[in-house]
Parts: sequence; C-alpha cells; structure tokens
Amino acid sequence: MNLGAILEGYGSPWIATLLAALVAIVIGLVAWSIAATILPRLVRFSVLLTTLLERVARPAQFVLPLVALQFVWSSAPDDLPLLSGVTRVSGVLLIAAITWLAIRAISAIAEAVVRLHPANVSDNLEARRVQTQTRVLARTVIFLVVVIGLGAALMTFPAVRQIGASLLASAGVAGLVAGIAARPVLASLIAGLQIALTQPLRLDDVVIIQGEWGRIEEITATYVVVKIWDERRMVVPLQWVIENPFQNWTRRNAQLLGTVFLWLDYRVPLAPLRAELERICKSAPEWDGRVALLQVVDTNERAMQVRALVSSADASKGWDLRCRVREALIDFLQCQQPDGLPRLRAEIHEGTSATPKAPAAPPEHAGVGDSSAIRHPEHAGEHAPAPPKTAGVAADAH
Repeated sequence: MNLGAILEGYGSPWIATLLAALVAIVIGLVAWSIAATILPRLVRFSVLLTTLLERVARPAQFVLPLVALQFVWSSAPDDLPLLSGVTRVSGVLLIAAITWLAIRAISAIAEAVVRLHPANVSDNLEARRVQTQTRVLARTVIFLVVVIGLGAALMTFPAVRQIGASLLASAGVAGLVAGIAARPVLASLIAGLQIALTQPLRLDDVVIIQGEWGRIEEITATYVVVKIWDERRMVVPLQWVIENPFQNWTRRNAQLLGTVFLWLDYRVPLAPLRAELERICKSAPEWDGRVALLQVVDTNERAMQVRALVSSADASKGWDLRCRVREALIDFLQCQQPDGLPRLRAEIHEGTSATPKAPAAPPEHAGVGDSSAIRHPEHAGEHAPAPPKTAGVAADAH
C-alpha cells in the first residue's frame, strides 16, 4: 500500500487530531515567547538565573510544544490508526528534549557558580575549592542524566522491556559481566566524587606529581590535566590521584619557605652576613615579610654550611626570591669576604713539596645545585650541574 492509500484511508480520522496538535504546538511556542520576553526582566539581577535562562532557551522551545502534544495524544480516540506509533515517537522526542534541557540547566548552574567565584584574585583558595567541586559534580550529574534519559527512551519500546524481562533469570551473571566491564568507568566516577568532596587537589593548585612541578589546569570525569612549568601537559588518571601520594604546595595556602645553602670558610663572620640577608629580603618584592633567617646547619673539617631561610607568598615568588638571595649573597662574599669560600689548606716544609692536610675531595654535598630531585619550573627541565670541587651553593624548597 502506498502513501496515498494510507492518507486516504486514515486521513479523515486524523484531521481533528492533527488540527488539535497544530493548535497545541502554536500554544506551546506562544507560551515560550511570552516567557522569554518576561523572564529575562525578572531575573536580570541574578547571575545564576540569567545564565540558566540563557542556556535553557533553545531546548525549552522544543519541550513546551512536545508536552502540549502529549495532552493531544492522550485525548485522541483509542481506535485512531497509527496513534500508538506516533505517541511513541513523540514520547522519545520529549524524553530527548527533557534530557537536553536538564544537561543545559546543569551546565548553566555550574557556569553561574564559577562566575560567582572567580579565581583571578589574590586569595583564591575558596574560589578554587568551589570551582573544583562544581565542575566535577556537574560532569557526574550530566553523565547520570544521559544514562537515565537513554534508559527512559529505550523503555518506551515494548520489545526492549520484553528482552529485559527475559534476561532476569540470568541477571546475576549479566550483572557480574557488566560490573567487570564497567569497573574502570565506575572507579573513575567514584574517584571524581572523592576528589570533589575531599579535595586533595583543586584547580590551579601547585603540585609535584612524578617529579614534575606544575599547576592543576583541568579536572575531568576521568583524568586530571597538570600544566607543567615548561608548557607541557601531564594527564593523570583520577584513580592514580586517589591511590598514590603527591605533593600539593597550595593545600591550605600558597605560602612557602625556601632555603639557600652556602659552604663557607670558618673565617667568614656571620653577623654581617645576617645583616646582608635582611637587607636583601627587605628590598626584594618577592619577600612576604615573614621569615629571613641565617643559620649554620652543618660543619666538617674544612668548612661550615650556612642556610638562608626565606619566605614568600607562593612557589613562583619563592623561586625568584631564592635566586635573588643566592646571587646577592655570593656577590656580597666576593666583594666583602673574598676569602670566604672554602679552601684547601697545606703546609710547606723545606726541601719537600706541598703536602695537603685535608682530603682533596670536598664533602659530597658541597657544590652548586638543588638538593631536591624535583624538576622545578625554573630548572629548565634538567637537574643542576655537578658542583665544583672547591666550593658551592645548594638550594632546596620546602
């Protein structure tokens, strides 16, 4: 039977129903037009409601007419030909539109919360906490909405329900297989919820993962993106973050202590060196005014190790401050105490060559370099070079 015969046979019973459906669609569109004109004026003082209205405008244009059509199909005669098929198609479209609307609404709420808590401020700890929770939870809820919408659309088909009923006998085996197959997805989902609720890391946190220094750039439903100091990106699975230790330098706040180590000769007076350290810190814009301390932390038969402890507001300023202090102290020693670096002493006896009284090799930790194996952003991706055997400087960050 061709289309003309179908229309000829079923056209008359459908005329009134189609006219009612057309009227319902027009009513739905008019209702949305009125709402789209009035609601923006009512919610213009709310960032959340304004963003929500902007994001749901397009799907709402489809939801209202489809809802109106459901009333038409439910009031149509039960013996109307092809009514069940049309009703099923309309129901699937309505489920898809509602799912779309829910996804846009969740995204709008998340976007509004992020706008209300900007991270581009000096004290952004609370903002980063809120943004991390919002983004991770929004992605999780969107995933659940999609799954529920897909399931609801499939359940509108009787064949799918019959297949599901026939598989109830083997539900145990099927559930086991599905659980094994979906284990990585479920593990990532649970890990994402853990990160959102407990927050071992947040957006823009400074972290050390696998020996790499970087900032948390993105947290998705399955992985974390770390922006390393040299513009590389490290992608870390959420499950790894939950199960493995890592350093978070901004867990409570961004303040850090930095150290600069110097091996010096015993003849160097410490009081002028302490005064010079204080002068350097007071003139340094990176110093936060908390700590500027000079201490002798180690000695051996040849030299003493001096540690300069300084504080800064964050990791980047801390690195710059340590470099500034190190360079300034070396410059001070070169100008004021040129004999301050460790030396190899020897006694000269008549008729004999010079005989060293101390081992030729310096202490293992004397030299220039960072005692930490962490690749800090300003390390240019490489460990510090081997120290000279006469003297040096070492540094570490805490």
